Amino acid sequence: MKKLMLGNEAVARGFLEASCSVVSSYPGTPSTEITEYAAKYDEIYCEWAPNEKVACEVAFGASLGGARSACCMKHVGLNVAADPLFTMSYTGVNGGLVICVADDPGMHSSQNEQDSRHYAIASKIPMLEPSDSREAKEFAKIAFELSEQFDTPVLLRMCTRIAHSQCSVELCEPQAAVKKEYVKNPQKYIMAPANAIRRHPVVEERTAKLVSFAETTTLNRVEWAEDKKLGIITSGTCYDYVKEVMGDSVSVMKLGLVNPLPVDIIKDFASKVERVIVIEELDPVIENHCKALGIAVEGKSLLPICGEFSQKIIADALGIKGKEFAAGLDNIPVRPPVMCSGCPHRGLFYVLSKNKLTVLGDIGCYTLGSAAPLTAIDSVLCMGASVSGVHGFNKARGEESQNKTVCVIGDSTFMHSGMTGLANIAYNGTNSTVIIVDNSITGMTGHQQNPTTGYNIKGDPATKIDLEALCKALGINRVRVVDPYDLKATEAAVKEEIAVNEPSVIISRRPCALLKYVKAKPALKIDSEKCRSCKACMRIGCPAISMKDGKAVIDATQCVGCGVCEQLCAFGAIGGDM
Repeated sequence: MKKLMLGNEAVARGFLEASCSVVSSYPGTPSTEITEYAAKYDEIYCEWAPNEKVACEVAFGASLGGARSACCMKHVGLNVAADPLFTMSYTGVNGGLVICVADDPGMHSSQNEQDSRHYAIASKIPMLEPSDSREAKEFAKIAFELSEQFDTPVLLRMCTRIAHSQCSVELCEPQAAVKKEYVKNPQKYIMAPANAIRRHPVVEERTAKLVSFAETTTLNRVEWAEDKKLGIITSGTCYDYVKEVMGDSVSVMKLGLVNPLPVDIIKDFASKVERVIVIEELDPVIENHCKALGIAVEGKSLLPICGEFSQKIIADALGIKGKEFAAGLDNIPVRPPVMCSGCPHRGLFYVLSKNKLTVLGDIGCYTLGSAAPLTAIDSVLCMGASVSGVHGFNKARGEESQNKTVCVIGDSTFMHSGMTGLANIAYNGTNSTVIIVDNSITGMTGHQQNPTTGYNIKGDPATKIDLEALCKALGINRVRVVDPYDLKATEAAVKEEIAVNEPSVIISRRPCALLKYVKAKPALKIDSEKCRSCKACMRIGCPAISMKDGKAVIDATQCVGCGVCEQLCAFGAIGGDM
């Protein structure tokens, strides 16, 4: 049986067919759907962990217990999971352990464009890279086999295009689940220095065996053309672009095992063609490997080191004429993302902007508070950095900043990595004000549950962490809750908390307007006779409000009746049933 599948769905199917038992992940585009699809299989226990480090450690624990396990994350999530990742390379595994990481060339939904192959190299963990959904499923299954064969975690590298594109996938029957026996082995699993010293040579021996494996595995293959003038070495989505541009006119070495890279077969391939070009997105990992082998190759001298490739980019780099390829996103009109109509964050950011506060932001849909016309955020670094950062900012600038500076962080992001920053504020003492924007969901990645929502990944009731109690337990005495739809109350709370001489937390609480259980109110209307064209209602940047013929108008199909704009109109021109 065949089925059209997204790459992420295919990975989840690979988990099922490989009899993976446990999947623990943190949502992050473009990796999120892997775990969401896996959760549809009753045979696999799935969960959302508070962060990627925890997810990776849960997967390790399940592997230690003898089960096949996996965790999934986006590329920046691998930074968070790096601590257990590097040491798991030393301990090895019991049951097979696969770590899926989805890179984001082009930064469609990310704050940087890092290349996760560097983590595979640095941690000395093998990495597979599929080029379509069919391979995504098969490589997921192979990854578990390699994990157990070589006693190592295995990285499966996805990217935005493979994760979110579709192709036909052959469905197979799942393997019978076999849980390995757990045998106590302190020398292997307790990474105290004395044991770790003995494990490092094991890792090096394993790497040598994997290099030998790379020379013969069908994961790496050569597709010979009659004309041997040009040979291309590539992997992942770039392989698809090359085939679409060049067809069978050039010889191609397709690498599916991208760490460790083979030596002899690359040398052999290069010796049989006149010119070798390496085509890979982001960093010149394969190119540098080839150059270290003494092979004359071209790569980044022809192709960019930044951004996502396309057929046109490759065709232009190779001088291919006579074929028309879409220019990717180049000619598409810019449509910047905005906070939705009725977004609970809008009222808060209006207040922060109005009071000209310095605002350290964080990762979430509320990052859009940085956009015009609100322009209410000064910095965004990484998950949780707003809380740690506001403490450092206030320590650096002293009292002059403490009454003018706050940070904002979402409820899910606070659980991910904001708690430790708040503990630091309480412990090391600054009069910092932390605003938790609690929209009762993990919004940016598509409405996943988190430890503050009261539901698990399947929507079943789960323990709900009390944010107020948690903040007080971390040492914050002043904790208050406001409704961001109430601008006066929100502004009063902000002014009072930044003025006090101790740390404080404001929880700006209102569920996301897009949640199924949130019922929209009737759309508001504008009385054109009363409207003075002052554009005060436009200052909140609501996509439902625009100007037409010099007067403000509200799009009834977008308005959810939140009432924030109504509070800004000094002439009573906005209301219901006009």
